[in-house]
Amino acid sequence: MIETAIAKPVTDRDLAARLEALKVLVIDDEHYMRKVVRTLLISIGVRHISEAADGIAGLEAIRTTAPHLVIVDWEMPGLDGCGFVRLVRSPQTFPYPDVPIIMLTGHGERSRVIEAVKIGVNEFLLKPVSSKALLDRIKAVVLHPRPVIQHGNYYGPAPRKLADMPVGDGGYNELVLLS
Repeated sequence: MIETAIAKPVTDRDLAARLEALKVLVIDDEHYMRKVVRTLLISIGVRHISEAADGIAGLEAIRTTAPHLVIVDWEMPGLDGCGFVRLVRSPQTFPYPDVPIIMLTGHGERSRVIEAVKIGVNEFLLKPVSSKALLDRIKAVVLHPRPVIQHGNYYGPAPRKLADMPVGDGGYNELVLLS
């Protein structure tokens, strides 16, 4: 059994049912990578998977399919993953700004992780992707959802560890990952 944040046990059967009902959108410009992620999602029990080949198509897919989770690649031509997340996390202009987002990338530098947190990504997943790593990130989003907050210009999930650090623009504070 898996324990949730409110200490209610989640059985393997409960998790399987949640995964089976989960609607996931995979956005990646590489067809092969979308196929890999789709195969991994199916292997862990996800049955409702849609795909988009770029950020613009991903925005439209969110509007039409209302997924429970988005997995987006960092590097794509045109609208990249960061630009995509910034547009989604705009509650004044985008209809589904609270959708959980997992950022997928081949770059694991600390600066990338910090940038992903600053723009409102829920989880960060490094390529090459394993089914265990993917399942762990999905469980974090599904079983331990973090509240969505607005903090200055930031809109997204409350980061796990925050610090208010002044930036040289006269008092604006930004959220910074500490670990």
